[in-house]
Amino acid sequence: MPNVKMYTTAVCPYCVRAKQFLKSKGVEVIEEVRIDLDPQQRDHMMQTTGRRTVPQIFIGDHHVGGCDDLIALDGQGGLAPLLNS
Repeated sequence: MPNVKMYTTAVCPYCVRAKQFLKSKGVEVIEEVRIDLDPQQRDHMMQTTGRRTVPQIFIGDHHVGGCDDLIALDGQGGLAPLLNS
C-alpha cells in the first residue's frame, strides 16, 4: 500500500471524516502533517496543491484533494486502484 499523507489541523471535522473513511478502506497508517503547528508546512501545502483548505490528501505521489474529493474518487472507482498500487 502506498504512503498516505494528509495535511490537517487540530479542529477540522473534514480531516476526522477523511481519516475515518481511509481507515474503513484498510489504510492503517496516515502520515499527518499539522499545518496549524507548522506555518512552513502550510506554505508548502499551498504551493504544492494550490489550495488553502484542509484536509489535503496524497496517496503516493497522487494529490487526491480534500475529503469530498476522496469520497467522490471512491464513488467513481478510483480510490481502490490507488490504494492497491
